[in-house]
Order: sequence, then structure tokens, then C-alpha cells
Amino acid sequence: MSRNDVKQASQDDVGKMKPARQEPRVYSIPPGVDFLPTLAEALLDGRLVSGFRYKGDPLALADVTIYLPTRRAARALRGVLMEKLAGRSVILPVIRPLGEFDEEAALFDIESPAAFDLAPPIEALDRILLLAPLVQAWKARLPSYVAALFEEGVVVPASASDSIWLARDLAALMDEIETEEADWTKLSSLAPDALAHWWQVTLQFLQIVTAHWPDLLQDVDRSNPAAHRNAMLAAEAARLRARTHPGPVIAAGSTGSIPATARLLATIATLEMGAVVLPGLDKRLDARGWEGVGAAEEPSAYGHPQAGLKKLLAAIGIERDEVEELATPSPELAARRSLVSEALRPAETTDAWMENRPLAQDANEGGALAGLTLVETANEREEALSIAVALRLALAEDHATAALVTPDRGLARRVAVELRRFGIEADDSGGTPLADTPPATLARFLLEAMFRPGEPVMLVAFLKHPLLRLGMKRAKVRRAAETVELVALRGGTGRPDICTLGNLFEERWRKLEEEARKPFWLPRVNDAALAEARDVLAALADALMPLAEIRALRDVTVSDMARRTVEVLEALARSEDGSLSAYYEGERGEAMAAFLRGVTGSASSLSFSPSEWPSVFAALIATSSVKPAMGADRRVSIWGTLEARLLGVDTMVLGGMNEGTWPSIPSSDRFMSRLMKAELSLEPPERRIGQAAHDFMMAMGAPKVVLTRSARSGDAPAVASRWLQRIAAFAGEEATEAMRARGRQLIGWARQLDDRPDEDFAPRPEPAPPLEARPLRFSVTEIETLRRDPYAVYARRILELSALDPLIRDPGAAERGNLFHDILQDFIRECADPAGPEALEQLLAAGRRRFAEAALPMDVAAVWWPRFERTAASVIEWERDRSEGIAARHAEIRASETEVAGLGLTLRGRADRIDIRDDGSADVLDYKTGASPSRRQAHTLLSPQLALEAALLQRGAFADLGPAEPGELAYVRLKANGKVLQESILKMKGSEKSAPGLAAEAWERLAQLLAHYHRADIGYRSRVLPFREGDMDGDYDHLARVLEWSAGGEAGEEGDGE
Repeated sequence: MSRNDVKQASQDDVGKMKPARQEPRVYSIPPGVDFLPTLAEALLDGRLVSGFRYKGDPLALADVTIYLPTRRAARALRGVLMEKLAGRSVILPVIRPLGEFDEEAALFDIESPAAFDLAPPIEALDRILLLAPLVQAWKARLPSYVAALFEEGVVVPASASDSIWLARDLAALMDEIETEEADWTKLSSLAPDALAHWWQVTLQFLQIVTAHWPDLLQDVDRSNPAAHRNAMLAAEAARLRARTHPGPVIAAGSTGSIPATARLLATIATLEMGAVVLPGLDKRLDARGWEGVGAAEEPSAYGHPQAGLKKLLAAIGIERDEVEELATPSPELAARRSLVSEALRPAETTDAWMENRPLAQDANEGGALAGLTLVETANEREEALSIAVALRLALAEDHATAALVTPDRGLARRVAVELRRFGIEADDSGGTPLADTPPATLARFLLEAMFRPGEPVMLVAFLKHPLLRLGMKRAKVRRAAETVELVALRGGTGRPDICTLGNLFEERWRKLEEEARKPFWLPRVNDAALAEARDVLAALADALMPLAEIRALRDVTVSDMARRTVEVLEALARSEDGSLSAYYEGERGEAMAAFLRGVTGSASSLSFSPSEWPSVFAALIATSSVKPAMGADRRVSIWGTLEARLLGVDTMVLGGMNEGTWPSIPSSDRFMSRLMKAELSLEPPERRIGQAAHDFMMAMGAPKVVLTRSARSGDAPAVASRWLQRIAAFAGEEATEAMRARGRQLIGWARQLDDRPDEDFAPRPEPAPPLEARPLRFSVTEIETLRRDPYAVYARRILELSALDPLIRDPGAAERGNLFHDILQDFIRECADPAGPEALEQLLAAGRRRFAEAALPMDVAAVWWPRFERTAASVIEWERDRSEGIAARHAEIRASETEVAGLGLTLRGRADRIDIRDDGSADVLDYKTGASPSRRQAHTLLSPQLALEAALLQRGAFADLGPAEPGELAYVRLKANGKVLQESILKMKGSEKSAPGLAAEAWERLAQLLAHYHRADIGYRSRVLPFREGDMDGDYDHLARVLEWSAGGEAGEEGDGE
């Protein structure tokens, strides 16, 4: 049969190829009956196919062919048959998935695609990579007048990764149109003038499919997956009709939602030895209700659970009454089925509820609702924990099985984690996103570090990745990573680049050796640690070369980038023995290898700049997943709604029963409006609600059902699923409250899992070390810390604990302040007359020199230098305004150790600037580029630095100046707008103090403070007076357990005391 013959067969429903039609043979298995065991029993005992009965012949089943909707159902049926046959030696039937939900696989292996002259289906990744360049090209062809229609909001690919995401959406649209066998050529007949400008742009975009994609597919000898599936289904239907099949052919469990599948089912139903078994056809619904299913033209009519089956029956040519049920559920489950059917009847017929209300009463009295539990939790975490408890309780009975069914993957992952509390590793059909597995994270960290340098967190994560080996022992690489982090990536500012990391390491090591104050961790970095770090950095530089050498290129192709990335990844992950098993082992490694093969082997012409590769890689890998290992606990499963079809368990938990989750909200198509879809004869998205409703109705047939929802979804209130609302409304308040009571019991048990006996909060720490352990020497800057957070002084000075420097970062406000401070210091020291005519140029010269030494990133310097230029002019203006009466200026002048309180305690300090006046008095000035500390804090001596510097001046601690009386104490604030403001701390509203008076007061308080802590019975209390309310960023707050004791009500005197 030629490819054209297959297409014609699909279009004509192979009507001319079939023998004389017999009456369709269609059965149904209702909710409340295990589908697959019932199907197996009916096949074996002869009820399913007339003239066929298994009588023990080991070859009898070999000629039977059974089609099921999913591979999981096919595997499960094989297991059921083996169980029913009690281990006898038999050849099992041929059980094939219809492939209704797996568009990437070859769906039939009866004959190869070549036998039908049919191009094989294109792989999903290949299709995206081939579509993406077409999307890129469309952007270039977008007419300027169309672009001019919109100032913003036009969805055009701004980058290569955007092209990939749009290509993925376009592929989904292609599948939808070809699945429903709509005609692409009708796109050209849509009236452009009747559409909004946006949809006109969309029509131009969709020309990619009609004008370019078919030729590209032909070039690579591939077909679209949906079109390929349709052709294969049509070819199978033609084969079955054209000749007598040697044995029974059975299609079970499909709702025929795909037109080609529906035609195949119709063909099988009319075979001499054929049969179709439907899942959950509702024969209880009255005739009026059945007529209302799918009868209205509104999209909501597609939302009934039976809408798809009713359409399938029409395609087969059989009435509902002619369908025979293969089994009958227990009276309780039959009553529950009736209640659910009535609750979900078409909206326009719900007036029948009043007449049928006794159904609810009978169901409740007959125990039909005793197996239903309704769990309504406060939040999603509590919902997940309650589900885990329900699943664990279900396993209390021997050989019992349980499953969570939910379309919410976030909830599924939460439940899987919570089940590990009980030592249960659930069989999660959804798997794990490939992008989150270790092989993929190594690749992502590598690409981010390589093509987006400057982010130290990503660089540290890469260096410490467990799969980074570089041909060495993992322990050596890990030790070296810690050394590199300490030396090159901690403290200071900069933008580290993985390609020059070795140079950065050597440069910073030299500076560390030259520094007078060594970091506390330096003794850890011995010669052996340095050697290991240098070995690893050298190996890393060699491994990165394939990617490093193309970073400066303008354009690269996706296949070339992928090949280079694989080369680098394998060099990074290679073990000491040269093996790559650690990287490629297990399901996650195999999935990563398959993904990399797909990208490297692509014939795509997609090109982009190297800096886009991290985003492109992330977009390509985003939809890949890793299926779970077979070692999971098979008694507990987590299924999506598709995987759960036809599968039965003793306890079924239906999770995420909120509107927007189950059912999901029909989303608007970014490419087509509802009107455009209707013109192409596409069904509205509400039909998926009907499919989801059917899944819900079938799941409600389990012996025990737990329905769960949370009152909030994320940060927003959630609304209960429409199906829950209907069941509650029809069942009545009494029955619903009984279900909620059972749910509250589950919630209570879940909450008890984290309950602990009441314990007193940890007390606020107040350690009191002996006097000989207490510090005797203090700096001016330490005094404020001793006043506000004595525990921090205890931890740093007595315990000798030092905080690790933060990761290297971009220069910020602190660095800008230090830079401006250094420039002003140089200027005062070098310029004889800061108010002179050459002063501005001298200040700018000092600025240029310091800026050059700082080697700021260009973008930072471009902002900071103009700000300094504005500040420089204001500084000179300020200097001139205050030059009168100034005899000398001193910058960055140190105060020697000065005894306090006669207890052997000393204070030392350093002043930013002291100006000596003609009368011998001195102004003590402090440069500030920020708003802290405030003038009020300094005036009230909460921030006593300036006042203590004045007190040291009075006592002659500044050796070059001798004793002097302070005249002015002020902050010199360098504002962001370039202005300079001299802010005296001597005057506040309602309070004015002299400089000598404030200095004396500060010294007196200092003496009291130091004397207070020079007593053995006085402890160093945590956070006596925090800087800001709620501030928990202190270096030692975690050591002091601040979050714990403050939650107990010991919050202290929060705030700055102003």
C-alpha cells in the first residue's frame, strides 16, 4: 500500500475495503469494577468474543490481539492474565498500546512503516530544532508595517530560546490540528479583515506550517507524529477490514477521543471476532439526561463525563441500550455510581435532582458513601502530608494497594517526599525533570559559568558539583574546590570568570601573602592544599578549552555547541580510571545521554551567539523527564490522570480537587482564537474537561476514595472543584459532613506527625566568661557593637570566631564609600590649599589615580565616575566655604591606646579628618556616603564614634596633634546628587550640646560600659539594642539562636532608640 493509499484510506474511513458489516459488538465495564481483571475474565470465559473460549490450550491465546490506550495498562493486563492463568505455560495475547497518549513512539510493530511507504515520525526534539530556525526566519521577514501596529506585546522571538519555546507551542498546535484531521489549507480562507490585527500577524506566522514545514519534513524523510499515528491507525483499520484476522481482536479502555482511533474502534467492533470494551459507559443516566450530553452548542456541553463516549457510540453506529455491561459492581459501589452519575448530569437537566433526591438518601443509608473521605486542608503542604498519611494507612492491610491520582505535579512531588517519612518510595509515573538531575545540573552550571561570567554562586556550585572529577579522585577535587573558594571567591569585589580562574587564584593568593592582617582560615591552606588547587585549576582550564575558544564568536550552530559541550562535560566528569560511568549510569544518565545525542545529531540550522547557549540548552531540556526506577514500592503509586486509566487499587486518593487544577482551566491559544478554531472545525478546549470528568467518574469507583483539596493555592484562595461541589450539593449536608469528619481525622493525624511536646524556648544567651578571658583593648568602632549587641563582641573577641567573608561580588555602596574616602584622604594629604584655584584639578587627579587602582568594571565606573565628578566640585565648594580660620587639615589620623576607667582597659581609634583651627580648637569630621548612622543616633550617643574621637583628642591620643579641645563634631555627607552636606551632631531639635560636653559625656558612658563588662558576674547579652527592628543579619545571630528566643517573646529593645 502506498503512502497516498494510506491517506485516502484515512479520509474515506476505508469504507470500500471492508467485507460485509456485522452488528457492532460493544461492551462496557462500569465504575466500581476492576477494569483489567474483568476484561481478562471475560476473554477467558468466552463472554467477550463469540466462539472463543480459553480451555487450557497453551496456544489458544496466541492469536488474540488486544489494544489498550496506554503502555502502563498493557503491562498491567499482562500481569493480570498471568495471575488469572495461575502460572500455566501459555503464549499470551498480543497486547498493544493504541498510542493515544504517546505520540513519540512507533505505535504498531505489526509491519514496519516502510511496508506502508510511510515516513517514520520525527522525534520531538528534532522537530523543535527544525522548527526553531523557521521561527527565527519569520521574525526577520515580519513586515515593518505589521510590527509598527504594536508598540509592545507582539510575540516575536527575541532570542534563540524564545524561538524554541514558540516552536514547541507551534508543534502542539500542529498535533492538535492533525489529530482532529482539520484542514490546514483553510487557514488561507480565513478572512483577514474580519480578524484583529494580532490574529493577522498570527496567520502570517502560521505560514511556517503551510509553506515551509512540509518541504523540510520531506527533506529529512520524516512525518509529523500525529499525522503518522493517524495514518498507522487507518492502515491498521484497513488491514483488519481487508482480510480475516486469525483470531479475536479486542479494543478496550479507549474513549475514542482521536478520530482515527474512533474509526479503528468502529472497525474492530464490526469484525466477526472483534469486540470493543468501553470504560464506564453510564447506562444509569436517564434518557433526558443522556440526550442533554453534548447536545448544546455551547462549549460547556463538552464538559460532561459521557460526552466523548456518546460521540464514539455514534461513530460506531450503536445505541447506548445495545451496549452490554460485562460485570456488576457491589450494591454499595453501584449506589455510589448512581449518585455520582446523578450529581454530574448535564446542567440543563439538574431540575431532576428534586425528583431523584431519594437516590442520595439510599446511597447514604446503604453505605455507598462510607468509603468516601473529603480532606479540606488549610494549605498545600498540609494536603500533601494528609495524602501521605492516607496512603500509609491504606497499606496497613496485607497486600492492599493505594494510589494518588492528580494532575498537579507539584502536589505529586510533595507527597512523594512526605511518603519517605514512612520509608515508602512511591512508584511515581511522572518521574523527575531531567533538568533537575545531577548530569543536567552539571551541564547547566557549566554553561552559566562559561557564558555568563561574574556570578560566584554559580561558579562555586559548579566547582563543588558531585560529578566534577577531571580525571582525579572526587575527594581531591572537593578539597581543591574549597581552597579555590576561600582564596579566589571569598571577600572583596570582582567578576570571576571560569576561564581565568587560575589567574585570579594566583593574583589573590599573592595579595593574601602581602596583607598585614591574615584571614583566620589561612593556616588551612598549606602547600599540599595549594598544589591540589593548582592541579585542579590546570585540569579545568584544559577541559574547558573547546567552549572557551568559541566564546568570542558571533554565531554558532546548535549542533556544534552541543558537540563541544559534550566534549567538555565528558572531560569534567571523567573519573580517575577514565570511566564516565558516574555521569551516564542509571536512568538519569541514560536520559541525559539520549538528550545529548538528539541535540548533537540534529541537522538543525538554528544559530545564535554563544552567550545564548545557556538559555537555549535550558529551553531544549525543559520538557524531558526521567522515569522512576523499577525498585520503587509497587504497592503505592502516584499517577497522572492518563496513567490512572483502567488501573485499580484498594484506596484511591484524588488530589488537587480545586478549580484550575482538576479540572484545569481551558487556556486560550496564543495562535488561534476560538473563532479561528471553529472555522477549522476544531473542538473547543472544554472537551478536555469532559475527558477529565470521565477520569474522575471512573476513579470514584474504587472501594475507598479520598478526595483532597487545599483552601489556598499558592498565595491565593482556591475554589473547590465543580465535581466536588455537585456531589456535595446532591448528597446533602449530612452526608458531606460525614465525609469531612473522616477527612478531619486524617488531617489531625497528619498534624500530629510534626507535633512535639511543648518545650521552653531557648533563653536569650548571656555568657559570663572569667575576667582573664575578657578583652582589655577596644577600638572606637567596637563600642557601638558592645552597646547594642554584646554577644557579638563575646563571640568575636573571646571565642575568636570570625565570619567567613561573603562571596566575591560586584562593587557596591560600601566599596564606593571607601573609594571616595580614600580619594579625599589623598587629596587632604597632598593638596596644600584645598580651597585654592588648582584644588579641583588636584582632587580629580587623585580620583583618577584611585579609580585606576580599583580597576572597576566598565559599567560600574561609567556610573561612579560622573557621580564623583559632581561630588568633587561640591567638595571644593564646601572646602572654600569653611576655609576661613582653618590652620591645618589632617586625614586618616590614628589615636593611640588610651586608658579608660583606671581598670587597665584601653581605647584606640582613627579619625577620618581633624581640622585644627586658628584658636587651637579642632573639628572632628567623618565622611559618609550613606544615611547611617543618623545625626540623632550620634547626638544621643547610640553611635558614639565621633564623640569618642573627640574625647581621645582631649586626652592627646592623636600623637601628632597633642591635646586639643573639640570645636565641631560633624558628618560630611556626600550625597548621591553630588551635593556635600556638613551635618553637625551637636544640635538637635530641643537639644543642643557643646563639643567638649558631648565628648565628656561619651567618655563617662564609655567608662561605665567597660566597667560594667569588667565584672565576672556580668554576661554578654545578645541583641540588647538591635540596629533595626526585625534585623536578623548579624554575623553571630545564628550562634545566639536569635530566631528561637525572640519567638518566645524575648525580643529586646527593638529599634535604634530614636
